[in-house]
Amino acid sequence: MAAAGDTYERELKQLLSGEKKTVAKMVKTCDDSESASYGSMLDDPFLVIRAAGSLGVDLVALRWDFSFPIEVKSSAEETLHFSRSARLTEQADRMLDTCCRSGLVPIYAFRLKSVRGDPWRIFTMPLNAPLCGSNAVLWEKLPKFEVTSNGNYIMRWGDGMKLSDLISFFGRAAE
Repeated sequence: MAAAGDTYERELKQLLSGEKKTVAKMVKTCDDSESASYGSMLDDPFLVIRAAGSLGVDLVALRWDFSFPIEVKSSAEETLHFSRSARLTEQADRMLDTCCRSGLVPIYAFRLKSVRGDPWRIFTMPLNAPLCGSNAVLWEKLPKFEVTSNGNYIMRWGDGMKLSDLISFFGRAAE
């Protein structure tokens, strides 16, 4: 049996790839707007690749208009404190460094367990490097997770962007 993290990585991969069964299951508890956004992935999906190893990136989503690395996190708690695990902090720092050097937007997808409606929230990290083109637009649009005065990262699920809203943004950006 797959670990919970693997289950949610697969779920996100299948949603962004426009896998019919996964989209149909997701929209069962979503409102009309969320359902329409998820449904758009059936016609305009990403190619999503699962990354091997723990390099700070679980998935890479690719499409003609946007491409980005994704780190997937899940929790039954609405707040994820990276300071509780040195591994989480190191992983985030590696992802930030890699994305800054390559001009990509680091995406964190936070899946809250046992919630009705859209359970996914999307975040990015504060960057100290310039971004160009659609990456700059995407980074500006996304909520950044908190960085404490001690440099610790915090993601609060309620502060994130719904995945369905991000999908809707991709549809508008393509027009």
